[in-house]
Amino acid sequence: MKITSVECLPVFAGWRKNFVFVRIETDAGIVGWGEAYSQYDRDRAVGAQVEELGRYLIGRDPFQIRHILQIAFDDYAQRRGSLELYCATSGIEQALWDILGKATKQPVYNLLGGPVRSKIRVYANGWSYKVQQPDEFARKAEAVIKTGFSAIKFDPVPGPWRTYIPKEHVRHAVKVVRAIRDAVGPDVDLLLEIHRRLAPMHAIDLANALAEFEPYWFEEPCHASNVEAIGDVRRIGKIPVVTGEALYTRADFRPFFRARAVDIINPDVSNCGGILELMNIAAAAESEAIAVSPHNYNSTSLSLSATVHAAACMQNFIITEYFLPFEEISSKLCPNALKPVNGYLPLPEGPGLGLDVDEKAVREAKGKQFPARTFRQPADEGP
Repeated sequence: MKITSVECLPVFAGWRKNFVFVRIETDAGIVGWGEAYSQYDRDRAVGAQVEELGRYLIGRDPFQIRHILQIAFDDYAQRRGSLELYCATSGIEQALWDILGKATKQPVYNLLGGPVRSKIRVYANGWSYKVQQPDEFARKAEAVIKTGFSAIKFDPVPGPWRTYIPKEHVRHAVKVVRAIRDAVGPDVDLLLEIHRRLAPMHAIDLANALAEFEPYWFEEPCHASNVEAIGDVRRIGKIPVVTGEALYTRADFRPFFRARAVDIINPDVSNCGGILELMNIAAAAESEAIAVSPHNYNSTSLSLSATVHAAACMQNFIITEYFLPFEEISSKLCPNALKPVNGYLPLPEGPGLGLDVDEKAVREAKGKQFPARTFRQPADEGP
C-alpha cells in the first residue's frame, strides 16, 4: 500500500478559528483523516506546512510512521522545528494511524498496546468566553455542570494579557473563583487557566490567594519556556501546576521533568507531534510521577478522538479537554463524533480513529480569513 495524495482541508469552525483537517489517500482506497492544531490568524501557515510536507509522502508506505516523522524533521525541516511544522506533522501522523487502523480493522488504541481504561474523563472549556463579572461566571458554570460535567476550566484573570498586573486583578480573580465555587459546590473540579501570562511574583500571589477554593490545577502561570519561573510557582504556590500546550515533542518537556517544575503536563496531540509522540511524552512523564492531561483546543471530532485513543493507553492519564463551542460543527463533520456522558467519553469502537467523516460537509465548510483584531497602542498600556 502506498500514499497517493495528501490534502489539507481548512474548515470554518464558526468560533474563533478554522480547523485544519488532513486527508491522506492510498492506492488501496483507504483514506485516513487527521487534524492539525491551529490558531486565529495562523491556520494558513499551518496548512502551508501540511501541503509542502505532503509532497514528500507520495509513494511512501503509510505503515512507516516512525520513518516518515524522521524524514519530516531531519530532512524536510533540517532539524529546525516550529509550531506550524509540528502542527502539520501531528495532523499527518494522525491520518496515518487512521489508515493503519482501517487496514488492520482495529481501533488505534489496540495498535498502541490496548486500553487501560474503558472511558475518558473530560472537562468543559469555552463556556466562559468573554465573561467578565463574577455573577455571570457563576451562572454559566452552574449551567455547564447541570449538563453532566464534573470539571470545568476558565481564566479568572481579567485582560489584557500582560506580565505584570495590579493587585486589583488578583482581587477580581478571587471574586470570580469564589462565585463559581459557591455556585457549583465543593465536589466540582475547578481548573484555572492562566495562559502563560504572569511574572512569578504575581503567579505565586494569585495561587496562594485562590488556594482556599481547592482548585484542581493552576495552568501555565508563566511563560512556557521559563522552566525556573514555573518551578518557583510550583514550589511556593499551593495549587498543582500544569504546563505543556505550548511545548512540542519530548525535547521541550525534558527540562521541566529534570527540574521537577510541574505536577501535570498537557501536551496537545495536534501540535506535539501526533499520537505516538504524545505517548512518548506521557511515558517520560510517568517515570517522573507526573500526570498527563492532554490539551485539546481543537474540534471535538478528529483531534478529540486521537486524544482519546492515546489517553486510553496511558497509565498516568487523568483528564482531557472538551471545547463546548466546537461541539455542533464537529457533529456535522463527523456524525459519530464522541459525546460526553456524565463527564466521560466512551472509547470509539470502529477501526482507525473510529470516526465517520462526512467529506462533503468538510469540503463545504471551507475555512475563511477572520477579520483583523484590534490590538492596544502604547497610549493604552498602563504604567
